[in-house]
Amino acid sequence: MQEPTPLERFMAKVSITDTGCWIWTGAKDKRSGYGNAWHEGRNIKSHRLAYVLHVGLIPEGLVIDHLCRNRACVNPDHLEPVTNAENLRRGLGHGSETHCPTGHPYDEDNTAVYSGKRHCRACRRNRQAAA
Repeated sequence: MQEPTPLERFMAKVSITDTGCWIWTGAKDKRSGYGNAWHEGRNIKSHRLAYVLHVGLIPEGLVIDHLCRNRACVNPDHLEPVTNAENLRRGLGHGSETHCPTGHPYDEDNTAVYSGKRHCRACRRNRQAAA
């Protein structure tokens, strides 16, 4: 009997829903809700593995964003490589915020990410100048 391929092993832990999401039924992180998979001798997030197996390598410096906002989803059509700053901007609770509280844009040049939170670089410069 032939050993299952990595894609076959992966898809054995996927449940396809009416919404189009492919829900990871394997192990999940209890705090974050992201799926965990074992691949090539290491633990990897299931949505990242889905992208690699179905699309290809994740471009250097990018993360995988869930367009459907469902952390357990591994449908490659619902996954997009983006910068970490863009992923945070799109995230729940931040999707509609395009500017900081003082009106500066949350764009690639003006957004810094520390400890998983967005920070306005212009406001930081203004605080430093006032000090």
